[in-house]
Amino acid sequence: MATPDDVANDASAPPGKSEPATVTACMIIIGNEILSGRTKDKNLGFVAERMSEWGIRLMEARVIPDIAATIVETVNTCREQYDYVFTSGGIGPTHDDITAAAVAKAFGVTLHRHPDALKIMQRQHKPEDLNEARLKMADVPEGSTLIDNPVSGAPGFQIGNVYVMAGVPMIMQAMLEGLRHKLVGGAPVLSCAVRAFLPEGKVAEGLGKIQARYGEIDIGSYPFFRKGRFGTSLVLRGTDEDDLEQARGEVEALIRELGETPVADPDA
Repeated sequence: MATPDDVANDASAPPGKSEPATVTACMIIIGNEILSGRTKDKNLGFVAERMSEWGIRLMEARVIPDIAATIVETVNTCREQYDYVFTSGGIGPTHDDITAAAVAKAFGVTLHRHPDALKIMQRQHKPEDLNEARLKMADVPEGSTLIDNPVSGAPGFQIGNVYVMAGVPMIMQAMLEGLRHKLVGGAPVLSCAVRAFLPEGKVAEGLGKIQARYGEIDIGSYPFFRKGRFGTSLVLRGTDEDDLEQARGEVEALIRELGETPVADPDA
């Protein structure tokens, strides 16, 4: 886990953070194709898993269209509210790839053709194939640093606490993995889960009381139907292992009081 000195000395650390306590993030998924249902997003779940592993709380996800004003407003709102903002989509070569320009507008800067990004594109393409559309992928907001793309070359970029990445899952996920050493998180989020053949309505009252006693533990209930019976998976998440184990013990005791046997649920 990062130390306070690591946070203070890392330019990527959330501004104003003196210790890696609770670090927050937001995911902005950009693309008309996602909203139309034509393309199924595969990045959000990956980001959520990585954030938990890295001690960063993914607090919100938004799916927005390829509309410049919407992107500008969303980026500005989220970058003020969260320590890290990750975007996916809209940095390709076509007319509807407007994310870079919109993010530049959000920060009040202009686009420029980044010399290192240009070199990458020149290495990736023959001179006769390097048209203006492809060169567009070397344009980033002034003051940005590049995010490496080990899959197809064309980089993403970081400006402030906003990390702009591709929408193609293989590329986006490789970009995010490359940021691991730049992101400073708090304590990793731990989780455990138990399930029982009890409907949510039967566990709700007791579960609410347990949640009230453990304010730092997130307790969620998720119904299922298996073997012809209704049941509930109860998932507990938190950063303190002792509190997590104690809360789990109380959840299991509740299930037993209601006449069922709690079972560890590795799939929850």
